[in-house]
Amino acid sequence: MTLLLAIESGGDNWSTERWRSHFADALPGRRIVVHGADAYRPGDVRFAAVWKPPHGLLATLPRLEVMFNLGAGVDALLADLSLPAVPLVRVINADLAQRMTEYVTLHVLLHHRRLPTLIHAQSLCQWAPKTQWAASAVRVGILGFGALGQDAGEVLVRLGFKVAGFTRSPKYDASRPPDGIEMFAGAARLPAFLARTDILVVLTPLTSETRGMLDRRLFSQLARDGVLGAPVLINAGRGGLQVEADILACLDDGTLGAASLDVFEREPLPVDSPLWTHPNVIVTPHNAADSDPASIALDIAGQIIDYERGGKLQHTVQRELGY
Repeated sequence: MTLLLAIESGGDNWSTERWRSHFADALPGRRIVVHGADAYRPGDVRFAAVWKPPHGLLATLPRLEVMFNLGAGVDALLADLSLPAVPLVRVINADLAQRMTEYVTLHVLLHHRRLPTLIHAQSLCQWAPKTQWAASAVRVGILGFGALGQDAGEVLVRLGFKVAGFTRSPKYDASRPPDGIEMFAGAARLPAFLARTDILVVLTPLTSETRGMLDRRLFSQLARDGVLGAPVLINAGRGGLQVEADILACLDDGTLGAASLDVFEREPLPVDSPLWTHPNVIVTPHNAADSDPASIALDIAGQIIDYERGGKLQHTVQRELGY
């Protein structure tokens, strides 16, 4: 069995040798090859572990049986129209969920406790205490209530926030919602979900239906009667979900009060983007939940071994849905 690693991304976290080392530890005795670094015969490759590989590459592997995406989002991979008709598995593991929960909790608390205002006052050497309300006065809405959203929501509930989750598919029985979380399921319930939301946390996948959905029309449906004064946007999902011109305009006219953005229409965010310097925007470099090579390699190795024994693959992507 040959496993092909094909990684096209920058940063230390995506070092191919780092990933190769963890896969070698998790799959002893198996051949691990790196696209662009090792010679290999395409016909020997049965499994591929990839992150934004060159379009067309996977179609050159005639005996490929399973593709494993090394990150949570599969939109970049599904954009390859030549993708083979074999199962595609996405990452869902405890480490990734915890990292995303850390990010979401950090930024919800940051806006709830008015930290940007306090940091600005510090820069002016001003002692400027502000009114502080209880977490129970703040309504958080999680748009995209999958595994990551549910984990984050459970932590926010424990902190006292009023939490709601939205999913496009009616997968949750309204009579049995997750503990302490109000559920809204189906597109018809989106307006009601938005109307009760002070802080909108976006974790929804990027699909043909969701592309560009974070626009003025959506922002104008958020709650206007909350203690924050104006609603807050936290997008840790995908940059293609948001219309950045609308975000900036809505921040300037008060439709939005603030935004924490981890993803962008273009990445890296261009140096001339007004988002860098807007006083009510926090920019992070798409690192809300970095993929951890050690834990993900172990998960994928376990799936490969189970699959070879006749087991069922977990977390396969439904291509018609885009996730």
